[in-house]
Amino acid sequence: MKHTGKAIITCAVTGSIHTPSMSPYLPVTPDEIAEQAIEAVEAGAAVLHLHARDPIDGRPSPDPALYMQFLPRIKQQTDAIINITTGGAPGFSEDDRMAGPLAASPEMTSLNMGSMNFGFWPLADKFDWKHEWERELMLGSKRFPANHNFALIERIMTELGEGHGTRFEYECYDIGHLYSVKHFADLGLIKPPFLIQGIFGILGGLGAELENFFLMKQTADRLFGDDYIMSCFAVGRPQMKFLAQCALVGGSVRVGLEDSLYIGKGELAVSNAQQVRKVRQILDALDIPIATPEEAREILGTKGGDRVAF
Repeated sequence: MKHTGKAIITCAVTGSIHTPSMSPYLPVTPDEIAEQAIEAVEAGAAVLHLHARDPIDGRPSPDPALYMQFLPRIKQQTDAIINITTGGAPGFSEDDRMAGPLAASPEMTSLNMGSMNFGFWPLADKFDWKHEWERELMLGSKRFPANHNFALIERIMTELGEGHGTRFEYECYDIGHLYSVKHFADLGLIKPPFLIQGIFGILGGLGAELENFFLMKQTADRLFGDDYIMSCFAVGRPQMKFLAQCALVGGSVRVGLEDSLYIGKGELAVSNAQQVRKVRQILDALDIPIATPEEAREILGTKGGDRVAF
């Protein structure tokens, strides 16, 4: 693993799985997404991972026009690295998932490294849903796997990586996903440094036990040597424990309402910035400095904020 001396804080602002009925603080409209993203950068985030939502009912949306209602505002008021999803949401076509990133030509996008069961259907009967689509989204995760096939992965690498100079946050939910990154690296389709985002606690992926974190790091060390930066997050209650452990071994961290709606046991986070401030306090207590956006650009090798299309 490449030891940079500083931890990069990524904030995943809204995602596509959590819904408005789960938290009144989840940003949905372009204004809410922009405001929470800007506050997160002010709190210490260097990278913003972004999805778009329909402002009427909060459902995930692939519409590039919605992205363009908040991306320019965020760029004008911060110097953060913008990282747009290519995972999209359940039900999106492959073209849907490419639409926003191709229109925006961002410095980074996410890149899920394998198809998988991605289960959150146990939540279906735990909330009083405001919108019928919310419960349907939950139940659908029991029947339909998340599609991240090799052809789509290669398309993203080619059209966005080679075509737009975009770098990737390689989202790895299992050990096999690391080998998929290595496969495409060996083909020459992607170049280091690789930002490996280890994800723990999703039903269908690696469980949220620290032993799994160490297994992922050891495997990545063997496959990539000093050519990668480790980052991680865990969904739900183990979130901060995983972030602290990753930072202790020289890695980076990801927080945000996409990954967890809570700031403590039973207490909803009131903003993305609140989670950023909490993890920053943990890093400060461990004497681990955080990277500024410009330092993160140097570490990750991104093309620069002046070469995006918004």
